[in-house]
Amino acid sequence: MKRALLLIALSLAGCGTNNGVRPLEGKALPVAPYGAQAQPTPAELLTPAPQARPQRSNELLKTSEARRQDEFDLPPN
Repeated sequence: MKRALLLIALSLAGCGTNNGVRPLEGKALPVAPYGAQAQPTPAELLTPAPQARPQRSNELLKTSEARRQDEFDLPPN
């Protein structure tokens, strides 16, 4: 039982290692996006776009503002 737990722990510890991202043998990187000047590198493909990971905004509301009239808030027919 201890041996099995040790084997599982060692195999899970190896999951976090990364020797650099490369395409598999005989495989190529994905094609360049439409309109791109060059094919992106693996590091560029792994870097999330700002839209995917936006920066947090900690700006607090300093003054209250009245809501503008909602032109689509109509009574039911």
